[in-house]
Formats: sequence, C-alpha cells, structure tokens
Amino acid sequence: MTPKDIALAEQLADAAGQAIRPLFRAKFDQESKSDSTPVTEADRAAEAAMRSIIEAECPDDGIIGEEYGTINEGASRQWVLDPIDGTTSFIAGRPIFGTLIALMQDGWPVLGIIDQPIARERWLGVVGRPTIFNGQPAQTARCRELKDAVLATTTPHQFDEHDADHFMGLAGKVATRKIIYGGDCYNYGLVASGHVDVVCEAGLMLHDYAALAPIVDGAGGMMCDWNGEPLHAESDGHVLAIGDQSRVDDVLEAIACHH
Repeated sequence: MTPKDIALAEQLADAAGQAIRPLFRAKFDQESKSDSTPVTEADRAAEAAMRSIIEAECPDDGIIGEEYGTINEGASRQWVLDPIDGTTSFIAGRPIFGTLIALMQDGWPVLGIIDQPIARERWLGVVGRPTIFNGQPAQTARCRELKDAVLATTTPHQFDEHDADHFMGLAGKVATRKIIYGGDCYNYGLVASGHVDVVCEAGLMLHDYAALAPIVDGAGGMMCDWNGEPLHAESDGHVLAIGDQSRVDDVLEAIACHH
C-alpha cells in the first residue's frame, strides 16, 4: 500500500461527493433495477466520475462497480466501488448513506473509505494502520457485556426466514431498546468511531462490504462473516462488525444458537 494509493482513494471520494451533493434533496432521475433496488442519476454520475479517474491513473487495475460492472477482471488489484450505499436513504433525503471505495489485493481488502458527502464525514482504513476519521484516529468502544450493546442493521426485512431467525437470536441478547434500523454503511463508521457496538447484515454484495473491513479492523474492532471468518472476495454476504473484540465469541454464539 503506497501513499499514492491512499491519495487516489481520497481523490475518488472527492469526485463522488462532487457528483452527489448537487442532487441531494433535489430533483433527479431514478428507476428500479432488475432486482427491484432503486438507482438514481447520482449513483451513476458518482461511479462514472470515479471510474474515469481510475482508468486514467491505473489503467491496469480492475474495477468492480455496482452500477457499471467489472473491467480487468483478472487483475490482482481491484477497486470496488459503491457510489451510494443506501440509495433509499439518499432518495428520502436522509444523510446516512455513503460512498464506499475499496482496494483489494488478490481478493483481500487492503484499503477502504466510507465517505458521507453531505455531512463531509470520511473514514479511511488501511491494513496495518490506524483508521482515520476526518484526520483523527478512530477508536471502537469497549462493551463489557453483550446485553449492553447497541445493535444496528439496515432493515430486518432484508433477512430471509432462516437468517431472520438467527438475527433474532442476536437481537435477544443485546440491549433491546438500543437496536437501531437504517444506516447502511454509515453504521460501520459509527462502529469504528465507538458509537455502535455491533452491526449484523445478510445478503450483502462485495461492493457493500469490501471497504468496511479495513475501517472497522483498523479502529480496534473486527469484521467477519457469521462463522467468524474474515471477509474476502468470496465471502457469502453474511456480515458482522463488532467493536469490542472481546465480545466476538458472545456475538457468534448468539447468532448461531437460535432456532
């Protein structure tokens, strides 16, 4: 990982933000994709802006983008882009979406950015380095017992029946009046900054989670799948973020044992 890579990632986030901000709470085109998820002209403009920079600066690198697909699929270095993670929040005028930018090396995430362009909040994670939030180190919170934990998920409606059963096993072990819904990638930034203790999701795609692991891990937490395995390009989309590593076993036990 070089300073040039970090600078390029920040340049990508700046470009995405410049494309998104003029359209926030404004009139914009939107439609539904084949999977019924919404997409707006802001999603497409932000990804197009980032892709053009990568293609100019690193033409041999691969790109995996939510809106415009994959190029240079066999490259060992892959930029993974989600221009607006939380498009529904963007459409609703809620500034809790984010731009996700990851750099993967041989299938493993080594750099990640969560950028909230309206609040101008940015988390930067690089493997082997402390996570930075708006220029200062980020730190996850201690959580003495799982029953005290703040748990976040985007929506329980995204779990199928089997996954929902396991999620409820976890939900039953945390502070039930502190469970929060909504937030998409923003929740993982809040874990890194010590405000949320656990995030649980299922059905995520690579562009939804690749940027998150370096950020949470670099702030002192842990990201893994529901079996406790680290996240990589072949992970199945069952994702946990845990702020206090001493609670990892508790979380895994809670999510595994409910039937």
